[in-house]
Amino acid sequence: MLQVVPVKQIHLDAYAPIVGAATVEELRELARPLNGLRVVHVNATAFGGGVAEILQTLVPLSVDVGLEATWQVIEGSDDFFNVTKAMHNGLQGMDIPFTPEMQRIWQEYNRRNAEKFEGTYDIVIVHDPQPAGLLHYTGGKHAPHWAWRCHIDTSEPNPVYWDFLAPYISEYEAGIFTLKEYVGPGVTFRHLAIIPPTIDPLSPKNADMPLEEAKAIVQKFGIDVNRPLLLQVSRFDPWKDPLGVIDCYRLVKKERPDVQLALVGSMASDDPEGWIYYDRTVRHAGEDFDIHILHNFHGVGSREVNAFQRVADVVIQKSLREGFGLVVAEAMWKGKPVVGGKVGGIPLQIVDGETGFLVESVEECADRALYLLQHPQEARRMGQAARERVRRHFLITRHLRDYLHLFRELTGL
Repeated sequence: MLQVVPVKQIHLDAYAPIVGAATVEELRELARPLNGLRVVHVNATAFGGGVAEILQTLVPLSVDVGLEATWQVIEGSDDFFNVTKAMHNGLQGMDIPFTPEMQRIWQEYNRRNAEKFEGTYDIVIVHDPQPAGLLHYTGGKHAPHWAWRCHIDTSEPNPVYWDFLAPYISEYEAGIFTLKEYVGPGVTFRHLAIIPPTIDPLSPKNADMPLEEAKAIVQKFGIDVNRPLLLQVSRFDPWKDPLGVIDCYRLVKKERPDVQLALVGSMASDDPEGWIYYDRTVRHAGEDFDIHILHNFHGVGSREVNAFQRVADVVIQKSLREGFGLVVAEAMWKGKPVVGGKVGGIPLQIVDGETGFLVESVEECADRALYLLQHPQEARRMGQAARERVRRHFLITRHLRDYLHLFRELTGL
């Protein structure tokens, strides 16, 4: 059988002080007809990346409102995850080859995982390209309703990748995307749900933390908390453009020689390319000791990311392509205006000039970062507006509401 991911117990009532008691009651009322509904989420990894972070909270909250919700992860070799990383990039438009051997590897591992998939459910939700063949290779026998949840931007995919994947995802009854524009060409679903990702305000990464405690944590990594700090939190991935962030920092440093940069990432089990791009990032940084490049193997976990986001003077997310960019909402929740790439789901979060800035070049990124450093009062005002925007639109309770609506639509309950 596939690996079942254990999740902690979480109570919806704990969110009432943040979202209000009326919202909590609304969610419980919405879930009542779904009591006992058997739902399973299937994805590629139990840690690292936004999908795993969402499921760590969404699954137990679903249980708390009465669903029988579980989470399973597929198995794969390095060869398989190298292929799926290429698929991730190709589906977002990168011009890279997709050989018959790569296609065979994806098919073989989807077939193997389908053989190991056990249980009977009412709804199966399959996340992203890695296990997208699960419905095809099981014949759909495990549940009457299947949904494919796409977390990436497939609006302008490399045709070789899309033409391969489209027949598999077309078998799903429901498609779930971050934005309507992300639905790839020529594919339709009987049920289309638009559900942007969200953050958990009570998780270790987002829970309140005194500033002095945050500073003490950040100092352990060699950061001078008395000097300005630029920060980007993301995987080491070409689409996240860490090299461009370093170039941005170098432009800012010409005006503010005291500025520092921290690039904080995580290495996920389904992203073997991450180490290659980490090495490229380190080489691009050179011998500049004001650039700090850190990841989870340095001891940077959720609590440390929380601290970095609270201490940073300017948070950057200079993505070139982006599914959503949960790290933007995370920083905004901590009262930080974010300088973000004008791509994907980032403009959904950042209201340009009000809760942060949207940029399209290294030069623009440096200009806006320098503006925030030079106008701290304006940065604080924008940060307060950013936090409120996240509270209204991008907390996990809204995510739960969207899924409950979809489940009722699929089942007719």
